Amino acid sequence: MIRSMTGFGEASANAEGTHYFIELRSLNNKYLKTNIRLPDDLQSLEAEIEPHIRRRINRGSVTAILKVSDTSASAAMTVNHDALQHYVEQVRQTPAVQSGELTLALGPLLELPGVLQPPADDEARLDRARAAIRGILDKACDHLISMREREGAFLVEDLMKHHNVIETRLALITEHAPSAAEEYEARLKARVDSMLEEAGHGVEPVDIIREVAVYAEKTDISEEVSRLGGHLEHYQEMLASTEDRPIGRTLDFLAQEMLREANTIASKSADTTISRAIVDIKGAIDRIKEQVQNVE
Repeated sequence: MIRSMTGFGEASANAEGTHYFIELRSLNNKYLKTNIRLPDDLQSLEAEIEPHIRRRINRGSVTAILKVSDTSASAAMTVNHDALQHYVEQVRQTPAVQSGELTLALGPLLELPGVLQPPADDEARLDRARAAIRGILDKACDHLISMREREGAFLVEDLMKHHNVIETRLALITEHAPSAAEEYEARLKARVDSMLEEAGHGVEPVDIIREVAVYAEKTDISEEVSRLGGHLEHYQEMLASTEDRPIGRTLDFLAQEMLREANTIASKSADTTISRAIVDIKGAIDRIKEQVQNVE
Protein backbone atom coordinates (compact mmCIF):
# COMPACT_ATOMS: atom_id res chain seq x y z
CA MET A 1 0.00 0.00 0.00
CA ILE A 2 1.34 3.39 -1.01
CA ARG A 3 1.69 5.93 1.79
CA SER A 4 2.97 9.46 1.69
CA MET A 5 5.63 10.49 4.20
CA THR A 6 3.84 13.73 5.03
CA GLY A 7 1.01 13.70 7.53
CA PHE A 8 -0.40 14.88 10.83
CA GLY A 9 -2.05 13.16 13.79
CA GLU A 10 -3.12 14.17 17.26
CA ALA A 11 -4.92 12.73 20.28
CA SER A 12 -5.71 13.70 23.88
CA ALA A 13 -6.94 12.16 27.12
CA ASN A 14 -7.75 13.09 30.72
CA ALA A 15 -6.51 11.00 33.63
CA GLU A 16 -6.97 11.85 37.33
CA GLY A 17 -7.19 15.59 36.74
CA THR A 18 -4.36 15.71 34.21
CA HIS A 19 -4.88 16.52 30.52
CA TYR A 20 -2.47 14.92 28.03
CA PHE A 21 -2.25 16.09 24.42
CA ILE A 22 0.14 14.70 21.78
CA GLU A 23 0.76 15.93 18.26
CA LEU A 24 2.63 14.06 15.50
CA ARG A 25 3.93 15.68 12.32
CA SER A 26 5.88 13.87 9.62
CA LEU A 27 7.88 15.09 6.63
CA ASN A 28 10.03 13.43 3.97
CA ASN A 29 13.25 11.74 4.97
CA LYS A 30 15.35 8.97 3.47
CA TYR A 31 15.20 7.07 6.77
CA LEU A 32 13.14 7.34 9.96
CA LYS A 33 14.16 10.26 12.15
CA THR A 34 12.31 11.13 15.35
CA ASN A 35 12.26 14.39 17.28
CA ILE A 36 10.42 14.05 20.61
CA ARG A 37 9.57 17.08 22.75
CA LEU A 38 8.39 16.37 26.30
CA PRO A 39 7.86 18.44 29.46
CA ASP A 40 10.96 18.53 31.62
CA ASP A 41 9.53 16.24 34.29
CA LEU A 42 8.66 13.57 31.69
CA GLN A 43 11.93 13.50 29.77
CA SER A 44 12.66 9.99 31.02
CA LEU A 45 9.74 8.67 28.91
CA GLU A 46 11.45 9.58 25.62
CA ALA A 47 13.25 6.21 25.54
CA GLU A 48 9.82 4.50 25.63
CA ILE A 49 8.03 6.75 23.13
CA GLU A 50 10.61 6.52 20.34
CA PRO A 51 10.46 2.69 19.93
CA HIS A 52 6.66 2.90 19.93
CA ILE A 53 6.78 5.33 16.99
CA ARG A 54 9.31 3.16 15.15
CA ARG A 55 6.99 0.18 15.38
CA ARG A 56 4.27 2.11 13.56
CA ILE A 57 6.22 4.36 11.16
CA ASN A 58 8.91 3.16 8.73
CA ARG A 59 10.22 6.29 7.02
CA GLY A 60 10.04 10.04 7.43
CA SER A 61 11.05 12.78 9.81
CA VAL A 62 8.54 12.53 12.68
CA THR A 63 8.15 15.23 15.34
CA ALA A 64 6.18 14.32 18.47
CA ILE A 65 5.11 17.11 20.85
CA LEU A 66 3.52 16.25 24.22
CA LYS A 67 1.69 18.87 26.28
CA VAL A 68 0.52 18.17 29.82
CA SER A 69 -1.84 20.28 31.94
CA ASP A 70 -2.20 19.08 35.54
CA THR A 71 -5.04 20.69 37.49
CA SER A 72 -5.02 18.23 40.38
CA ALA A 73 -3.70 18.95 43.87
CA SER A 74 -0.81 16.60 43.22
CA ALA A 75 0.61 19.14 40.77
CA ALA A 76 1.52 21.51 43.62
CA MET A 77 5.20 21.99 44.32
CA THR A 78 6.53 21.10 47.78
CA VAL A 79 8.05 23.83 49.95
CA ASN A 80 11.46 22.99 51.37
CA HIS A 81 11.01 24.66 54.75
CA ASP A 82 14.62 24.20 55.84
CA ALA A 83 15.92 25.91 52.68
CA LEU A 84 13.37 28.72 53.01
CA GLN A 85 14.27 29.27 56.68
CA HIS A 86 17.93 29.44 55.78
CA TYR A 87 17.27 32.11 53.14
CA VAL A 88 15.10 34.11 55.58
CA GLU A 89 17.83 34.12 58.23
CA GLN A 90 20.39 35.36 55.72
CA VAL A 91 18.12 38.12 54.40
CA ARG A 92 17.34 39.30 57.94
CA GLN A 93 21.04 39.88 58.50
CA THR A 94 21.09 42.33 55.59
CA PRO A 95 21.61 45.89 56.99
CA ALA A 96 18.86 47.37 54.81
CA VAL A 97 16.35 44.86 56.22
CA GLN A 98 17.51 45.39 59.79
CA SER A 99 17.15 49.15 59.43
CA GLY A 100 13.66 48.83 57.96
CA GLU A 101 14.58 50.31 54.59
CA LEU A 102 13.58 47.03 52.92
CA THR A 103 10.81 44.67 53.88
CA LEU A 104 11.06 40.93 53.82
CA ALA A 105 8.78 39.61 51.05
CA LEU A 106 7.97 35.90 50.82
CA GLY A 107 7.20 35.74 47.10
CA PRO A 108 10.72 36.33 45.78
CA LEU A 109 12.13 33.95 48.37
CA LEU A 110 9.99 31.11 46.97
CA GLU A 111 11.69 31.55 43.61
CA LEU A 112 15.16 30.95 45.05
CA PRO A 113 16.88 27.65 44.16
CA GLY A 114 15.86 24.70 46.28
CA VAL A 115 12.83 26.30 47.94
CA LEU A 116 10.13 24.83 45.69
CA GLN A 117 10.63 21.21 44.75
CA PRO A 118 8.68 18.86 42.47
CA PRO A 119 6.04 16.64 44.09
CA ALA A 120 7.49 13.69 45.94
CA ASP A 121 5.40 11.10 44.06
CA ASP A 122 7.47 11.33 40.87
CA GLU A 123 7.30 7.60 40.19
CA ALA A 124 3.53 7.50 40.61
CA ARG A 125 3.13 10.51 38.31
CA LEU A 126 5.37 8.84 35.72
CA ASP A 127 3.28 5.67 35.85
CA ARG A 128 0.07 7.64 35.31
CA ALA A 129 1.64 9.59 32.47
CA ARG A 130 3.08 6.44 30.89
CA ALA A 131 -0.32 4.75 30.73
CA ALA A 132 -2.08 7.83 29.35
CA ILE A 133 0.61 8.60 26.78
CA ARG A 134 0.66 5.02 25.49
CA GLY A 135 -3.03 5.24 24.66
CA ILE A 136 -3.01 8.64 22.95
CA LEU A 137 0.22 7.84 21.10
CA ASP A 138 -1.49 4.87 19.45
CA LYS A 139 -4.44 7.04 18.44
CA ALA A 140 -2.18 9.79 17.10
CA CYS A 141 -0.22 7.22 15.06
CA ASP A 142 -3.51 5.86 13.68
CA HIS A 143 -4.54 9.34 12.56
CA LEU A 144 -1.10 10.04 11.08
CA ILE A 145 -1.06 6.77 9.13
CA SER A 146 -4.61 7.35 7.90
CA MET A 147 -3.64 10.75 6.54
CA ARG A 148 -0.52 9.30 4.93
CA GLU A 149 -2.66 6.67 3.20
CA ARG A 150 -5.03 9.33 1.84
CA GLU A 151 -2.07 11.31 0.54
CA GLY A 152 -0.66 8.07 -0.87
CA ALA A 153 -3.81 7.53 -2.96
CA PHE A 154 -3.19 10.86 -4.70
CA LEU A 155 0.45 9.88 -5.26
CA VAL A 156 -0.60 6.60 -6.91
CA GLU A 157 -2.90 8.48 -9.28
CA ASP A 158 -0.10 10.81 -10.32
CA LEU A 159 2.51 8.05 -10.58
CA MET A 160 0.21 6.01 -12.83
CA LYS A 161 -0.14 8.96 -15.20
CA HIS A 162 3.63 8.91 -15.73
CA HIS A 163 3.50 5.10 -16.09
CA ASN A 164 0.96 5.45 -18.89
CA VAL A 165 3.14 7.96 -20.74
CA ILE A 166 6.11 5.58 -20.61
CA GLU A 167 3.97 2.60 -21.63
CA THR A 168 2.53 4.43 -24.64
CA ARG A 169 5.91 5.71 -25.86
CA LEU A 170 7.54 2.32 -25.31
CA ALA A 171 4.85 0.66 -27.44
CA LEU A 172 5.60 3.21 -30.16
CA ILE A 173 9.32 2.42 -30.00
CA THR A 174 8.67 -1.34 -30.12
CA GLU A 175 6.49 -0.89 -33.19
CA HIS A 176 8.83 1.48 -34.97
CA ALA A 177 12.22 -0.07 -34.18
CA PRO A 178 12.17 -2.79 -36.94
CA SER A 179 11.51 -0.22 -39.66
CA ALA A 180 14.37 2.00 -38.51
CA ALA A 181 16.96 -0.29 -40.15
CA GLU A 182 14.89 -0.46 -43.35
CA GLU A 183 14.67 3.32 -43.50
CA TYR A 184 18.41 3.56 -42.93
CA GLU A 185 19.00 1.06 -45.76
CA ALA A 186 16.87 3.09 -48.17
CA ARG A 187 18.60 6.36 -47.25
CA LEU A 188 22.04 4.77 -47.49
CA LYS A 189 21.37 3.17 -50.88
CA ALA A 190 19.94 6.38 -52.30
CA ARG A 191 22.89 8.42 -51.07
CA VAL A 192 25.51 5.94 -52.34
CA ASP A 193 23.74 5.53 -55.70
CA SER A 194 23.64 9.28 -56.15
CA MET A 195 27.35 9.64 -55.36
CA LEU A 196 28.46 6.73 -57.54
CA GLU A 197 26.18 7.73 -60.40
CA GLU A 198 28.14 10.92 -60.72
CA ALA A 199 31.34 8.89 -60.83
CA GLY A 200 29.90 6.45 -63.36
CA HIS A 201 29.97 3.43 -61.06
CA GLY A 202 27.29 1.24 -59.49
CA VAL A 203 27.14 -0.27 -56.04
CA GLU A 204 26.93 -3.94 -55.21
CA PRO A 205 23.86 -4.99 -53.21
CA VAL A 206 26.05 -7.07 -50.94
CA ASP A 207 27.90 -3.95 -49.82
CA ILE A 208 24.65 -2.25 -48.88
CA ILE A 209 23.48 -5.33 -46.99
CA ARG A 210 26.78 -5.51 -45.08
CA GLU A 211 26.61 -1.85 -44.07
CA VAL A 212 22.97 -2.13 -43.00
CA ALA A 213 23.78 -5.24 -40.96
CA VAL A 214 26.53 -3.36 -39.10
CA TYR A 215 24.16 -0.45 -38.48
CA ALA A 216 21.39 -2.76 -37.29
CA GLU A 217 23.74 -4.47 -34.82
CA LYS A 218 24.99 -1.19 -33.42
CA THR A 219 21.51 0.23 -33.02
CA ASP A 220 19.75 -2.90 -31.75
CA ILE A 221 17.68 -1.77 -28.78
CA SER A 222 15.56 -4.89 -28.31
CA GLU A 223 17.23 -5.86 -25.02
CA GLU A 224 16.92 -2.38 -23.57
CA VAL A 225 13.28 -2.14 -24.63
CA SER A 226 12.58 -5.52 -23.04
CA ARG A 227 14.28 -4.56 -19.76
CA LEU A 228 12.52 -1.21 -19.65
CA GLY A 229 9.22 -3.00 -20.20
CA GLY A 230 10.03 -5.41 -17.36
CA HIS A 231 10.86 -2.54 -14.99
CA LEU A 232 7.64 -0.79 -15.97
CA GLU A 233 5.62 -3.92 -15.25
CA HIS A 234 7.28 -4.28 -11.83
CA TYR A 235 6.58 -0.59 -11.16
CA GLN A 236 2.88 -1.06 -11.92
CA GLU A 237 2.67 -4.14 -9.69
CA MET A 238 4.17 -2.24 -6.77
CA LEU A 239 1.71 0.64 -7.18
CA ALA A 240 -1.18 -1.85 -7.12
CA SER A 241 0.17 -3.84 -4.17
CA THR A 242 -1.89 -3.97 -0.97
CA GLU A 243 0.98 -5.25 1.18
CA ASP A 244 1.70 -3.17 4.27
CA ARG A 245 5.38 -2.48 3.68
CA PRO A 246 7.48 0.54 2.69
CA ILE A 247 8.25 0.68 -1.04
CA GLY A 248 9.53 4.23 -1.57
CA ARG A 249 13.20 3.28 -1.87
CA THR A 250 12.39 0.36 -4.19
CA LEU A 251 10.39 2.66 -6.46
CA ASP A 252 13.29 5.10 -6.47
CA PHE A 253 15.67 2.30 -7.50
CA LEU A 254 13.27 1.19 -10.27
CA ALA A 255 13.10 4.74 -11.59
CA GLN A 256 16.90 4.87 -11.76
CA GLU A 257 16.99 1.58 -13.66
CA MET A 258 14.32 2.77 -16.09
CA LEU A 259 16.31 5.94 -16.71
CA ARG A 260 19.44 3.85 -17.36
CA GLU A 261 17.67 1.84 -20.06
CA ALA A 262 16.14 4.96 -21.59
CA ASN A 263 19.57 6.63 -21.81
CA THR A 264 21.03 3.55 -23.51
CA ILE A 265 18.22 3.50 -26.06
CA ALA A 266 18.78 7.19 -26.75
CA SER A 267 22.52 6.67 -27.28
CA LYS A 268 22.08 3.68 -29.61
CA SER A 269 19.29 4.96 -31.82
CA ALA A 270 19.54 7.93 -34.18
CA ASP A 271 15.98 7.50 -35.41
CA THR A 272 13.94 10.69 -35.00
CA THR A 273 10.71 8.97 -33.96
CA ILE A 274 12.46 6.89 -31.32
CA SER A 275 14.44 9.90 -30.07
CA ARG A 276 11.25 11.91 -29.56
CA ALA A 277 9.61 9.03 -27.72
CA ILE A 278 12.66 8.69 -25.45
CA VAL A 279 12.52 12.39 -24.59
CA ASP A 280 8.94 11.90 -23.35
CA ILE A 281 9.93 8.74 -21.46
CA LYS A 282 12.85 10.43 -19.71
CA GLY A 283 10.65 13.38 -18.76
CA ALA A 284 8.10 11.01 -17.20
CA ILE A 285 10.83 9.12 -15.33
CA ASP A 286 12.22 12.38 -13.92
CA ARG A 287 8.79 13.25 -12.57
CA ILE A 288 8.51 9.76 -11.08
CA LYS A 289 11.85 10.21 -9.35
CA GLU A 290 10.62 13.45 -7.82
CA GLN A 291 7.34 11.98 -6.62
CA VAL A 292 8.71 8.77 -5.10
CA GLN A 293 10.72 10.91 -2.70
CA ASN A 294 7.35 11.46 -0.99
CA VAL A 295 6.55 7.74 -0.73
CA GLU A 296 7.14 5.85 2.53
